[in-house]
Amino acid sequence: MALVSTPAERLLTREEAAQVLGIRAQTLATWAMTGRYGLPVVKVGRAVRYRKSDLEEWLKKRTSR
Repeated sequence: MALVSTPAERLLTREEAAQVLGIRAQTLATWAMTGRYGLPVVKVGRAVRYRKSDLEEWLKKRTSR
């Protein structure tokens, strides 16, 4: 039985993630530095990246009904 591999999810830059959320990239930088809101970040060397699925999940948790 062969394992089915799925392509890795593309990581978003801070600017791309900010655009998805409708905020400034500097705001995301501040949140990452202070740990505010607990938004997951992926560190790739010095670069900071975001998974779109993490952004979507984070938004779902912050949505009130």
